[in-house]
Amino acid sequence: MAKSSVVRASAKQGGQRGSRQLLICNAALLVLVVASAFAAIYSTHACRALYAQLQALESSQWYLHEDYGRLVLEQSTWASHYRVEKVARNELEMAAPDMTMYKVVPQ
Repeated sequence: MAKSSVVRASAKQGGQRGSRQLLICNAALLVLVVASAFAAIYSTHACRALYAQLQALESSQWYLHEDYGRLVLEQSTWASHYRVEKVARNELEMAAPDMTMYKVVPQ
């Protein structure tokens, strides 16, 4: 009987040790699952914030391209040959020289 009680005591002690290890393992896994859940929540939030920022930048880019197109059109209007000649004649009172005013320089 003494031998069987020692075996039972050691089995009981081994069972307690095994249940303690199982409890620690379960607690560690629970901590890892919760940490993984928080990481997923954080990455989703960061993704949504970055996507909102991307949409704002794309909208800004669209407005800038629109303004650039208007400015290019305005520049081509101001720099057209007809307008430059008209301003030179009317506002600056410039005129093309007569043929008598040309001088040919020999080489």
